[in-house]
Order: sequence, then structure tokens, then C-alpha cells
Amino acid sequence: MLPDGRNLELKPGATAADAAQAIGPGLAKAAIGAIVNGELYDLLKPLPPHAELRILTEKDPEYAQLFRHTLAHVMAQAVRELYTERGYRPEEVKLAIGPVIENGFYYDMDAPEPIREEDLPIIEEKMRRIVAANLPLKRFVLPREEALKRYAGIDPYKTELIQDLPESEELSFYAQGDDTYGFTDLCRGPHVPSTGRIPPHFKLTGIAGAYWRGDSSRPMLQRIYGVAFRTKEELEHYLWQQEEAKRRDHRRLGQALELFTISEEVGKGLPLWLPRGAFIRRQMEDYMYQKEQEHGYHYVYTPHIANARLYYTSGHLPYYKDDMYAPIEIEGEEYYLKPMNCPHHHMIYKARPKSYRDLPLRLAEFGTVYRFELSGTLSGLTRARGFTQNDAHIYCSRAQVTEEFIRVIQLFDEVYKDFGISDYWFRLSLPDFENNPEKFGEENDNWRDSIKAIRAALEETGAKYVEGIGEATFYGPKLDVQIRSVLGKEETIATNQLDFIVPERFGLEFTNEKGEKETPVVIHRAIMGSFDRFFAFYLEHTAGDFPLWLSPIQAVIVPIADRHLEYAQKVAAEMRKNRLRVEIDDRSERMNAKIRDAELQKIPLILVVGDKEAEAGTVNVRERHVKEQRTLAVAALIEEMKARVEARK
Repeated sequence: MLPDGRNLELKPGATAADAAQAIGPGLAKAAIGAIVNGELYDLLKPLPPHAELRILTEKDPEYAQLFRHTLAHVMAQAVRELYTERGYRPEEVKLAIGPVIENGFYYDMDAPEPIREEDLPIIEEKMRRIVAANLPLKRFVLPREEALKRYAGIDPYKTELIQDLPESEELSFYAQGDDTYGFTDLCRGPHVPSTGRIPPHFKLTGIAGAYWRGDSSRPMLQRIYGVAFRTKEELEHYLWQQEEAKRRDHRRLGQALELFTISEEVGKGLPLWLPRGAFIRRQMEDYMYQKEQEHGYHYVYTPHIANARLYYTSGHLPYYKDDMYAPIEIEGEEYYLKPMNCPHHHMIYKARPKSYRDLPLRLAEFGTVYRFELSGTLSGLTRARGFTQNDAHIYCSRAQVTEEFIRVIQLFDEVYKDFGISDYWFRLSLPDFENNPEKFGEENDNWRDSIKAIRAALEETGAKYVEGIGEATFYGPKLDVQIRSVLGKEETIATNQLDFIVPERFGLEFTNEKGEKETPVVIHRAIMGSFDRFFAFYLEHTAGDFPLWLSPIQAVIVPIADRHLEYAQKVAAEMRKNRLRVEIDDRSERMNAKIRDAELQKIPLILVVGDKEAEAGTVNVRERHVKEQRTLAVAALIEEMKARVEARK
């Protein structure tokens, strides 16, 4: 059946190409693939009977998946050509898998000698020749025995793939070109009908090691990555984004600006904050402390370890055990480094009887937690094993949930506005009772009331949000805060969760207006998520170009000659008296070299002083991103800087 409701009569074994031809020669020429019963097909695979069919052209977004997949095969052919020229047989390049990924493709290979970075331009040029040759693709199916015979003693990876497939699985192959000039591979598809239908806007981007099937006990293969787009502009934009991401990478900036470091002797995933980075983090903490005090939060401290009994009550044990550090035995009992702050906060709530007059109770902590992340997943401050959360738990009655979520959303808006973050939105994660009853149980008033309350808060504040079915936690819906990374990729920077199950596990209660015992609802809330992850995002967001109020060094004074050092010290003393952060560059370097070094350190203000400035009691001000230089009296500069710090600019 076609999208307009018409039925198309086709012979058994007909393909989407046959269907396009039956509809009309124009569509047959433009066709590139098809959507068949909701699944992406190429023009070569036979259609199932009574299928719903939509023919695709190069204007459809699915086109990219087709040509990226075929490019993986084109790359494999090009690599084999390269090694044939080096005196090897084509089959000595053993091929594992070559899937489509976001923006491109890769292929895992076991070559007779290592593929080098300098080989990539050569492989790419060969790929362009294969594309220009417009080799037609054919699809064929082989019986299991014949398919295994094809790879027996030649390619153990393809052999294993075939052996692991169910007996009922169809074993399809795609051949491009012919025996004289071409390539054949075991593959499910889908592909473009010929290599000439691949746009020329692709590039090989790198080589990495990859264990066969992700198993560190199996052979290490080489993975070649490539990207591909429909247009030259899309490719250029992607490559620009990648360069910009490298420039802004928080790990590189963290080292260059002396903000943090990670020492193997301390341990993987355990960051050390250097003085400048620690200063910025402290500023963030002080800022959040002040904000949360204004919003009625009470600060607490909790220990870094706890008895295993606490985590059995919370449910972290045994279900979260793989993500926790190994237990520590103390006096015959097991203790764990805390992976979450919430169980500790629940015990603080439980320490004294509570009345409805005590609610909402907002407990906050800059709580350091420890999680055992696999070493291969660690990445600077964004994925660490020890980090500090801007954590809070709000204990309230059901009637107070909407109002408390409104206050949380408003606090997000205030904080992110002060940090110059505007491109963010919320993601309301909801349960999927139909498809995952094991996780979410049955729909009940707890779920319905919780979802209704959060939606009401979002609507009341006018916050931008989307919904995700099946993404809730087992104990309630959650509200994630989404941002765009420097690559334009959507990422979660903070999470808020509504919890109506764990408070019951802990026996939390309060006395309501009727004198009856009632279980509170808990809102788990972290405005900045973890300070570490937020710092990493903000570092990349600003490229290390911090606003004046956050900069560890707000100004550097550059005396033109040694005789101006005394005046520079006088200016610095006056600025420090006003709690401004200033340093003097008194090195025996040329003035321009000192200015250049300050610019590389991204210091907001460079204050040059010489004879003229010393005589007039002024400084020559050079400000980042401002072309014009200014001459200001020292007192005027101090007042201007203090006003900007006060306004958090």
C-alpha cells in the first residue's frame, strides 16, 4: 500500500526499485530507498507481501543513512586496494563490522600491518575513485554452509558472525562492481543502488583501537572513522565544529589555564583542583550557597561513607552495587563510599519528628560522592569517579509539589541567566506502563498526581520542555535539564526527580493538619548537577574566557620598565584593598611578550603603566575583546570593576 492509500500489484520477490518503476519512470530514476512497514529498505531487498511502502529520494533524511553505510563498504574496498599495492592478498585484510554512526561510519579491520594516520588521505582518494566509478550494487543470499565456506580459514570475524546468527536468519551479501574491480561483504544493508549515488562530501577522521565485540580478552582491531554529509556546507560546518571542540575541550583548557589535573598516582577519575580552578569552583559554591539561602534551603554536612544497611534500605544495594566502590570492612561490618547523598539526607529528616508546619523542608549540601565508572568511560570532569554535587532534597506534602517545582524551575532560570546560559530546556521523563511494567509497576494515583503536578509547574512558569516516554526512574518522574554542547549535541547537565517510593522505605513521615501520620514526597534537586560537570560545561561554553566576577586573576599589571614597578605595586595594593584579584608581571621580558602571555591566560584586563600613568595616577586599560584602549584613574577603574563584579559580569 502506498502513502495515498493506493494498492500496487507486484510480483513475488519484487523490490522497491520495481515498485518505483511501476509508479512512474520519474520516480524510478529519483528513487534511493524505501520505508517498508516502518523499516528502512534499499532498492535491492525483496519486499514482504502486503507491505506499506513509501519510496525515498535524495531529498529524504534517510538518504544519509544509506550513503553512509555504503561508504563503509567503499572504505573497506579502498583499504584492501592499498594493501594489495603493498604486496598483500586482499583477503589478508580481515573485516569485522562497518556500521553507520551519527554523522558517519566506521569499519573495524585486522590488517597485516598497522594502518597509519598518513594512510588516511590515500584511502580517501581511492574511495573517491570508487565513488566516481559509479559501481552498481547487487544483493544476494547464500545458504549458511556456503556462506561459512566463503570465509573458512580466511576471515574468523565474519565466520563468527555467521555462526552466532540464528539458523532462521537470512544471510545476505552486497557486491559493488564485479570480480575485476569491486568488493563483496556480508551485510544486512541497506545501501544506495550504486556508488555514484554517494555525495562526494566525506572525510576520514581518525583511527582508533577497538576490541573485537568490545571484549578486552579478544583481539584488538583497528577502527577507521569517517564522516559524510549531503552537502559541502554541512561537511565544512561539521569540521569547523570539531576544531572548535578541540579548542574548547575542557581537558586541554584545564591544563593550559592551570585549573585542574588528574594524577595516575592519586587515581583515575579523581580530579585535583589547582589554585585557579579551585578559586572558580569556590566562587560557584559561594554563589549557590547565597542563592539557596535566599530560596529557603538549610545546609547540612554528611560523611563520605556509610554502613551497608543504609544502602540496602535505599535500594542502592544490591541494584546499584556495580556502580559503587568495593566495601570497606570495619569491625565486622561493611561500609561503602557514598554514591548518593539522598539516603544521608533522609536520615537527617528522620532525626526529629516533623509536623506539616515544618514542610516544605529544603535540605542542601555540596556533597562529594564516589561512583565506580569504568576507566574507558572516564573523561576529565564530565565523567569522574569522585565529584561534588550541588545537591538538595525537598521534603513536602503532595499538595506542595507543584509550588516547589515552580520554585525549582525559577531557581534554574536565575542561576543560568547569571552564568549567561540561555540555550537550555527541560525534559520531562515519564513512565511506560504498557511496555515496561517490571520497572514502573501499574499506573496509580502516585504516578498520575506526580506527573500532573510537574506539568502544572512547567506550564505555570512557561518553561520550554519536551517529554520522553519510558525515561522515568522506578520511583517517580524526573525533570532533566538539557543543554547543547559545543558540538551542538544535546546533553543532560542536571536532574530533578520526584520520589514517592523511597520515603516509604525509610519510614519518613510527618503529622498532617488532622493529626494523622503521612509520608512526605521528596524532590531530588541539583541546579548545577555536579560542580565538576557544570564547571567542565561552562569552561567549554566560555572557552576559558571567564567573566570578570569569576576570573581567578581579574587584572594583570604590566610595568613598561623596572622603574615603573613601584607604581605598579601601589596600584595593586589599592586594588587588593578593594578585594580585586590582581597580579604584577615583573619578569624581565619585553612589554609585548607580557601582554601576549596575559592574553593567552585569558585575563580580562591588562593594565599597562609607564611614566605618563605614574605621573597622572592612571592606568592604560586593555580589555579582552575590546579594540579600543582606555586610560582611567585608578579609583575610577576600581569602582568600575567592583560594579561589574557586583552585577556578575
